[in-house]
Amino acid sequence: MANVQHVAETTTLNNGVKMPWFGLGVYKTQEGPEVEQAVAAALEAGYRLIDTAALYGNEKGVGNAIRASGIRREDIFVTTKVWNSDQGYDETLRAFEASLSRLGFDYVDLYLVHWPVKGKYKDTWRALERLYKEGYARAIGVSNFHIHHLEDLLSSCEVKPAVNQVECHPLLTQEELRKYCRDQHIAFQAWSPIMKGQLDLPVITELAAKYGKTPAQIVLRWDLQNDILTIPKSVRPERIRENANIFDFELSAEDMARIDGLNRNSRFGADPDNFNF
Repeated sequence: MANVQHVAETTTLNNGVKMPWFGLGVYKTQEGPEVEQAVAAALEAGYRLIDTAALYGNEKGVGNAIRASGIRREDIFVTTKVWNSDQGYDETLRAFEASLSRLGFDYVDLYLVHWPVKGKYKDTWRALERLYKEGYARAIGVSNFHIHHLEDLLSSCEVKPAVNQVECHPLLTQEELRKYCRDQHIAFQAWSPIMKGQLDLPVITELAAKYGKTPAQIVLRWDLQNDILTIPKSVRPERIRENANIFDFELSAEDMARIDGLNRNSRFGADPDNFNF
């Protein structure tokens, strides 16, 4: 178990790049003041990882907020992703250029294949390998990849994915996939870690009372103690600060096991084997 002590603490990816365990996700955060204020609040609270995507339509605001923060660009870890309609080799190179231009940066820290689009994701990956080799992305990875997608990619890739970002939370603990990624030295990151706020589960409520924490803080702490990188989304500064206040307590092994036991293999998002967008 990683003993993560503070919000900006990093793990070392399989290529030697350091990536924060904890960050801000900005899915469905509106471009303009909303995303700029959320990113500003996160950076102020000590976050050093911001996770966006072409699909989110807010890369410009993310870039603006990072520049306005006065924090050095190299001290902030920025992830973005190539959307499904832009997959393929040439298309991905063009999509990356557009993302970079919207962000206003000359590189990103992590570039991800957003979903495993059948018949395309391997060509997309070749484009990411090129961007990585040319220094435009400090690390490259995938999102929403099952084990069989990873096996397929690993059979032919030159550069191994550094990260697999997937839906993961107490109702979808992804133990098999987590073990596979651990064995392959692929960092495992959770999106939707706080289940879109659907935290009204008796075990979580009980543990929140026991530890004097919010249900979200219990789940985010469970992530870190399971070696899961996590990127909760919020637009409210007080919630952004609260989500990061998880470094002053530790869940017991017994309580970790109780949360593990909530798994129902139930998803809030699409199944990577069955999506049509």
